[in-house]
Amino acid sequence: MAEESKAVIVNVATGEVTERPLTADEIAQREAMQAEAEARQAEADAKATARESALAKLAALGLTADEVAAL
Repeated sequence: MAEESKAVIVNVATGEVTERPLTADEIAQREAMQAEAEARQAEADAKATARESALAKLAALGLTADEVAAL
């Protein structure tokens, strides 16, 4: 069984800690934020892969590391 997600509320003035289950809206917002973060990570990974591929192709053409860095 999956553990229920909870919101933790801390009153810094009193030190009181309150836990409550997340609402449906909070769960939906968390899932949307997670999907957005995964999409950003996938985009960054694709960009890094494309860069590495481009650098490898330039090296295959005979450019030196200094010449590639100058581009």
